[in-house]
Amino acid sequence: MATRGIVKLGENILRERSREVTVFDGRLSDLIDDMFETMFKEDGVGLAAPQVGILKRICVVCVDGMTRYELVNPTVVKASGAQIGPEGCLSVPGRHGKVERPKKLTVKAFDRHGKEHIYHVTDMEAVAFCHEMDHLDGILFIDKITEEI
Repeated sequence: MATRGIVKLGENILRERSREVTVFDGRLSDLIDDMFETMFKEDGVGLAAPQVGILKRICVVCVDGMTRYELVNPTVVKASGAQIGPEGCLSVPGRHGKVERPKKLTVKAFDRHGKEHIYHVTDMEAVAFCHEMDHLDGILFIDKITEEI
């Protein structure tokens, strides 16, 4: 495993749509491991592949320090409720704002081995999933801020 550099606001890759993953191999596993290591080193709770310069539909999330989610080609199956809370981003240092996100989320995604999973998440995990999945479509949290903090 290795840490990777975080792409910062202003780099074009952060505004591009990521490509679907079609090959589930050792390189994908290595990338996911590197993303977790980078995220933890930077004290983040989520990281998307475009944030490390890779235009692939991959993100990792770990809100509680224990439960690790690896989301390959994630799609929202269902979203309900609403919550407004503070967000920041490793790619947008120094900026924070309140963003409205779903309270409950059901997401279908694959793991590094190509196995499909259905995740039912709420609260902070739902926020992190949405935030990271937005990155895969070139959307940043600053596009959705309702109030700067």
